[in-house]
Amino acid sequence: MSIVNYSLIMDKQYITLISYGHFEKDFLATIAECITHEYSYPVSFDESYLDLSKFYDPARHQYDANKLLKEIDSKIEPDAFKTLGLFRVDLFIPILTYIYGQAFLNGRTGIVSLHRLKNELYGLSTDENLLTERFKKIVIHELGHTFGLKHCHTPACVMLSSTYVEDIDQKNVSLCAKCKKEIVS
Repeated sequence: MSIVNYSLIMDKQYITLISYGHFEKDFLATIAECITHEYSYPVSFDESYLDLSKFYDPARHQYDANKLLKEIDSKIEPDAFKTLGLFRVDLFIPILTYIYGQAFLNGRTGIVSLHRLKNELYGLSTDENLLTERFKKIVIHELGHTFGLKHCHTPACVMLSSTYVEDIDQKNVSLCAKCKKEIVS
């Protein structure tokens, strides 16, 4: 299994997933395996609580991703390598109606949300496998930004920008050869 106990990897760089809300262990294990496969770093995960009310915009009925990202970044250890906060809420930034995730370019922190990835939001039947595949792609994409990758123009690359879930569905879960070469670690 790719999920590694923190105490076992204290001397190594690792990617931490922090769930803010309930995520099944099997689901997290699948995400961790995908991360380790793509970036070759061990993955650790933790659970935390955050009062999301201060990030909620009542006019939009959504959560401010910029403020949330800054908050998560302020709470992690100063020497943390890469950390992703996992959420189940509807995220936005002021210039976009909604987003799936966000990260500091060449930074150490990102956030992702399952909310807009669920088929039910679009009047379709529940599909847990598709939800997992979409979430993997968003996680790999946002981690790519933390490694210094910008949006790619290669159609199947996971770093291609996604406006709609259909865009996510068209991409691979992996980086293209060009993006793999550009990773800044």
